[in-house]
Amino acid sequence: MWTRVAPQPSELARPFWDGCNEGKLLLQRCLGCGSFIHHPEPECPRCGCAELTFDEVCGTGRIETFTVVHRSFVPGYQDVTPYAVGWIALPEQANLRIFSAIVGERAPAAIAIDAPVTVVFELVDGFGAVPLFELS
Repeated sequence: MWTRVAPQPSELARPFWDGCNEGKLLLQRCLGCGSFIHHPEPECPRCGCAELTFDEVCGTGRIETFTVVHRSFVPGYQDVTPYAVGWIALPEQANLRIFSAIVGERAPAAIAIDAPVTVVFELVDGFGAVPLFELS
């Protein structure tokens, strides 16, 4: 387990973080065109609709791209190198991605493009749960 820096969520992203605390990956969705939107926006970038909600997604995906950090200058991350972060492609919609740490017993050595991953949630002291993706 890492000593992570706690996120500072905006009110717009509050439902995303509330979902994480319930063990759910909730992404913003447009009620006008049905598109998922991540990161949360005040209106849909595809159709301009301001009627938005948050819907649960399946929490599985594939690694689209990644990097392994061997030397970190970010407080709280210096003692956990090497670690991996990357873009996770989600199956609900073409071009739907979430940026995340990639974890697991075999990480980072076994990480590869297109490898399957599943969301897990880790508690950060004084904040709550953050989503990470674990090699399946």
